[in-house]
Amino acid sequence: QVHLVESGGGLVQAGGSLRLSCAASIRTAGRPYALGWFRRPPGKEREFVAAVSWDGTTSHVADPLEGRFTISRDNGKNTISLQMNSLKPEDTAVYYCTAAHSTNTAYVPTKAPYVDYWGQGTQVTVSS
Repeated sequence: QVHLVESGGGLVQAGGSLRLSCAASIRTAGRPYALGWFRRPPGKEREFVAAVSWDGTTSHVADPLEGRFTISRDNGKNTISLQMNSLKPEDTAVYYCTAAHSTNTAYVPTKAPYVDYWGQGTQVTVSS
């Protein structure tokens, strides 16, 4: 079982930056989980943001966000961070930390059905 706790959301003006963090508590030590982020903009479907593999060798940022968002992982602390730069009003959403189990330690999940655990979410609001 995995417990995910997000932090770092808030209100920022367009063009600004925010850094989200997620701490993962993994009950079964050594069980590999890829960690990542999804978001749900107001009135829209949930969408993939970024993810990093268990061993940290593979990461993926959604194409529309490439160049503005960066994901990183600290395996020693089972935490991930999402650095968001040049934020736009359309980045406004609830951001969810996610965990997905796979025996492939380089696996990166990009679709919601492959996610096993979700955090409670943190609100990011970008004002124009």
